[in-house]
Amino acid sequence: MRDDPEVQRAVSAYQLGLPKMPVAGRSGDLLGRGTGSSIEFQEYREYMPGDDIRHLDWSAYARSDSLMVRLYREEISPRTEILLDGSRSMSLGGEAKQQEARRLTALFALLSGHLGGRPDVVVVDDGRPLRSIHIDGLDALDQLPFSATRSLADALGQRAVAFKKQAVRIVISDFLFPHDPQPLIRRLAAESSVLWVVQILHAWEADPTPMGGRRLVDVETGGEADLVIDRRAISAYKERLGQLQQELARNCRRVGALFATLVADRGLATLCRDDLCKVGMLRPV
Repeated sequence: MRDDPEVQRAVSAYQLGLPKMPVAGRSGDLLGRGTGSSIEFQEYREYMPGDDIRHLDWSAYARSDSLMVRLYREEISPRTEILLDGSRSMSLGGEAKQQEARRLTALFALLSGHLGGRPDVVVVDDGRPLRSIHIDGLDALDQLPFSATRSLADALGQRAVAFKKQAVRIVISDFLFPHDPQPLIRRLAAESSVLWVVQILHAWEADPTPMGGRRLVDVETGGEADLVIDRRAISAYKERLGQLQQELARNCRRVGALFATLVADRGLATLCRDDLCKVGMLRPV
């Protein structure tokens, strides 16, 4: 997946839209709250034995007769974790949704790696423990089956995901599983430095068309229901989907996270240019 032409074009065109200062703690090629050797000046303090004499400010000494050293903000390599929903619902609607989910995962990982970071991809599936894919193993995404019966909400409730403290955390899922957005987003944001929540849908999920009578099967629970998919049913579905998206967005704002809904059928280039850049997850190089 790392050699996918669409991914490579996006890698060359964009960078992560990380803030200059993290939301909390140390988060990346962001500028940290400690002091170190970056080029951005932070403050002065009096010289102490052992300080680097190259940071002495002689003009300040001439004015005050006191030895002062310049302190600079600490640059920290980003610690990035990308949670990819590996459940069966991610495979519905043909190849588009799962293919773009793979590409987005690889893109975020490679862009983090370009900043000197140590990205880990955690596939949220039925595994115990959950597997982690490092940047040099991204080709494993090509064979990802999206066959899990456990949802992201279930995995979090079972504490199957071991979050890293103060990480840049990116979550990719359709979020089409039973859950309460408030505790879900709060749990995803816990002890993170930056949280990005990406909902990916295929075109029919985002804007369904009438199909007549159908037997619907929940691919994760096996439950069945007979339903006439007419305009009335579609209207009710779109209302519930809109409410879900509003709640996800509202709760993301509450914790300082970014939220985006993507329609996979539009392709990676369009998603990056028109959607991810719009919300600030990506910036053009």
